[in-house]
Amino acid sequence: MKLFNIDSPLMQALSKMADLMWLNILTIFLCLPVVTAGAALTAMNYMALKIVRDEECYITKGFFKSFKENFKQATIIWIILLAVVTVLGIDFYVFTHSETEVSGVIQVAVMVAAIMVLFTTMYLFPVLAKFDNTIMKTIKNALILSLVQFPKTILMIIVYLIPIIITIYVFQLMPLVFMFGVSVPAWISAKLYNKFFQRLEDRITGADAPEEAETEGEEDERIFRDELDPALAKKDVQE
Repeated sequence: MKLFNIDSPLMQALSKMADLMWLNILTIFLCLPVVTAGAALTAMNYMALKIVRDEECYITKGFFKSFKENFKQATIIWIILLAVVTVLGIDFYVFTHSETEVSGVIQVAVMVAAIMVLFTTMYLFPVLAKFDNTIMKTIKNALILSLVQFPKTILMIIVYLIPIIITIYVFQLMPLVFMFGVSVPAWISAKLYNKFFQRLEDRITGADAPEEAETEGEEDERIFRDELDPALAKKDVQE
């Protein structure tokens, strides 16, 4: 039957679901040691974008390829992120439990900082997975991208919040979260920023066409080395 043909829409959809499920499981297990979470999230976003672009890929091989290549930077960025979140968390705790009144200006400043951190985090690991850069440039570019793509950044935040809400209020669906709770939000997010990333890649590599001929197999290196800021400043790159 054509319905069960390997190239049929049904079989393609089932194959993609299986890829996302395995990607989710890999990510969760590699996040459990905590210190490896940054590299795991980077690898997840690397593979999520490849799935969105329908590039030929093997989930396990591609995941660990990105995991190893980005481990050092991803771990440092992850530690920085944890430190910043911890400081912000302590600030919020002080605001809500301290008997001493805290200046409204300070509270607003901390709130704005928290929002900026949240926005930056949405693009932090996708940018690290795709563009080879310094740690500070990666963080800066992630923040710029989150602001340039503001509506999509909000959608990405919502998408990532859904599994958390399900876990808290519909615990019976926890098995679904275990199978798809991080990979599916990463995949949806990749669909949102894919075209923007592609235009940046084309500008960086000097390509005129939106699509280039693909090389075969996992040896296709898709991490670009560039400062990226000048590309982000170009109006014709923005949506």
